[in-house]
Amino acid sequence: MVSQSNTQTLSKPDKIWTRDFVLVCLANFFIFLGFQMTLPTLPLFVKELGGSDQIVGIIVGIFTFSALIMRPYAGHSLESKGRRFVYMFGLGVFVLSVGAFSVVTGIALLLMIRVVQGVGWGFSTTATGTIATDLIPPKRRGEGMGYFGLSGNIALAFGPSLGLTLVGVISFSQLFLICATCGLVAFLLSTKIRYKKVEEAAHNTATIKFDIFEKTAIQPSLLLFFITFTFGGIATFLPLHAANQNVDGIELYFLVYAIFLMISRTFAGKIYDKKGHLYVFLPGTLFIFIAMILLSWLPDMTTMLIAAGIYGLGFGSVQPALQAWAVDKAPGNRKGMANATFFSFFDLGIGIGAIVFGQIAFLFGYGLIYATSAVSVMLSMILYIYLYVRAEKAV
Repeated sequence: MVSQSNTQTLSKPDKIWTRDFVLVCLANFFIFLGFQMTLPTLPLFVKELGGSDQIVGIIVGIFTFSALIMRPYAGHSLESKGRRFVYMFGLGVFVLSVGAFSVVTGIALLLMIRVVQGVGWGFSTTATGTIATDLIPPKRRGEGMGYFGLSGNIALAFGPSLGLTLVGVISFSQLFLICATCGLVAFLLSTKIRYKKVEEAAHNTATIKFDIFEKTAIQPSLLLFFITFTFGGIATFLPLHAANQNVDGIELYFLVYAIFLMISRTFAGKIYDKKGHLYVFLPGTLFIFIAMILLSWLPDMTTMLIAAGIYGLGFGSVQPALQAWAVDKAPGNRKGMANATFFSFFDLGIGIGAIVFGQIAFLFGYGLIYATSAVSVMLSMILYIYLYVRAEKAV
């Protein structure tokens, strides 16, 4: 089956929408739908269990650090054990852990299960990004990763709003079982994908010790860290911040954000492929910076929804461009590690952000979270300009 898939790819070298690409996008949609439904509801669940803002930050942070630790192992396993094993293992662990949320009655147990969930998330998302990279023609990688990202973005359009709506009519236990079912659908779809055979590179791998990152992916991944630092504040504390400001419509925030995220995916990847990351990164980060300032202010729902649209345009442009940049420069037998490196910094930003913002919320209130996020975005822009100028001088 692998050879047949390769033959099809060779005959149509620029085709993105193949059978397997559609399947991996569908699987990605369902796993992200299950995940996104828990994103704004888990802090509410922690509050119901009696946890403070600090505990909320730790619950979110421990998940991302668990995923972070697993990503290097996932990256190496992708090149040694193959895509199928890593992806299905990660999906299976995710399904079991989210389903286990339904029986949680205390913070300590929730914390332990979140660690396990992070393992599943680290393996599955590292694998799916690599699988998508395998299936996309190199010359259209920016565009293809944008389309692939849409599968997660569509889930984002419905997941948080659906989760927040459901907790108003059903119990948290029932919600978590629904989320686990979404993961199970992704697992079943993953069994139908024809995976690329791992690249033979015995002469290289025989002399390489176990490492934790792909060095060619460090620059875009580091830039991503400062961006996803802001995401930790939005995903974890925005529902609580909006309630504290007496601003309604938090469900609409995630919907508007996702719509504009999807809009950006339709053109940002093509710009990256034709002109490079310069024309995508700086405009995108400027949008994110403005959104953080608006959320720090947050006088009413209109301002919140404007911030949602601006943030969606910015993040939707920057994230796939940085991922394509991270993968493009990696050797053929290191694509898995490049994706692992990229998502490790993704996790690190969210995890550190959630924990730091938990302390900020406890000491100073929610508004300062987003002012701090704006500073993080500014640091990313400054670092990018430095790296770009240095690269231009080296040419």
